[in-house]
Amino acid sequence: MFRSLRHPNFRFFFLGQIVSLVGTWMQIVAVSWLAYRLTSSPLLLGCVAFAAQIPSLFLAPVAGVVADRYDRRRLLMVTQVLCMVQAAVLTILVVTGAVTIGHILWLSFFLGIVNAFELTIRQSFLVELVEHRSDLANAIALNSLMFNASRLVGPTLAGILIVAFGEGVCFLVNACSYAAVIVALWFIRLAPHAPVRHALDIGRELRDGVRYAFGFLPIRLLLLIIALFSAVAAALHTLLPVFVKEVFHGGPRMFGLLLTVSGMGAVVGTVYLAHKRSVAGFVEKIAVAVVVMGLGLAAFASTHVFWVACVAAFFVGLSMMVGIGGGNMVLQTLVEDDKRGRVMSLYAVALMGTAPFGSLGAGAFAARFGPGAALVAGGVFCLGGAVLFWKKLRRFHLKAAPVYPLAVPPEEGVFQSMETEG
Repeated sequence: MFRSLRHPNFRFFFLGQIVSLVGTWMQIVAVSWLAYRLTSSPLLLGCVAFAAQIPSLFLAPVAGVVADRYDRRRLLMVTQVLCMVQAAVLTILVVTGAVTIGHILWLSFFLGIVNAFELTIRQSFLVELVEHRSDLANAIALNSLMFNASRLVGPTLAGILIVAFGEGVCFLVNACSYAAVIVALWFIRLAPHAPVRHALDIGRELRDGVRYAFGFLPIRLLLLIIALFSAVAAALHTLLPVFVKEVFHGGPRMFGLLLTVSGMGAVVGTVYLAHKRSVAGFVEKIAVAVVVMGLGLAAFASTHVFWVACVAAFFVGLSMMVGIGGGNMVLQTLVEDDKRGRVMSLYAVALMGTAPFGSLGAGAFAARFGPGAALVAGGVFCLGGAVLFWKKLRRFHLKAAPVYPLAVPPEEGVFQSMETEG
């Protein structure tokens, strides 16, 4: 399960990221709670999430071109410093009592710009951290595992600290946590970066990347299904403070607990992915995960019993991890190395660029029809997407079959069942 940790560079990166991501999740909880405490508006809560996520829609493709041309380790160090600055400014505003919803919107927008580059560069950087390509899928799974393991700790700590000291402490801890990643990146040793010799033509390189990704059915379908997961998951996370306060009559601790339970489901999904030796059979599991996601959202929206909501949140987290994490693993197996940065930028658009529309749409829908109706609508979208995805599975396998043998050992024959069908 942890075989990719035998690579020293990935081990440094893994340990640094674990510390930083706990702080990141603490800030996510604190920002949501602070915004809702200041405004009591589901719509403005959606606007905060929209501001944090919308930059990825426009900037992630540019980040993909940058990731394919420049030293990714140095680029990541710059993004971590900028994230640290954003958290420090937010800390000062909250501690001094000067913070307003306008500050939160602008700082969320700034962080969204940085994250548009950070996510794309980080995903394409993973391939440089493992010396053996056979360990890449495991490295991706462990990268998801540390994200979701921190999701178990971060929200719980945030709930406790918000009650005891207020939101500002969460932002301070997050600012300090970025030092762990910066130190880890400093210790990573890679071969010197070979600069790309031809002149930078962002427009042409963007077009080449989009044409490559959307001209290949398996990559296109994976990007679309990841976008669906992201949009409906964003709707749930945006409206969670509303459910906690208005439906379950709880506070920050309950908010943190629900995020932790969802994170537990995601960790279970990640452990399952990390145990897999290849990506064989993942596509069917992604399709099943879409169905589970839709049913979980509908169950969460329909109950007033907190423990039932916890069970639903667990399965939402589990299905989201299998869908998005599994999709990332299959995607990285399919993509050619010289286009990896640009394809992973489209992955970032699917993951982060569609989330603001899910957040904003959920906030607007909830303001008019109620939060439960908004999540039920998201569940219906999931089930509809699952039907369409199932219809394309055979064509997916036929198109992907020539590519998989390049990444999967022959004895693990990914598509042996297809050979028997002729």
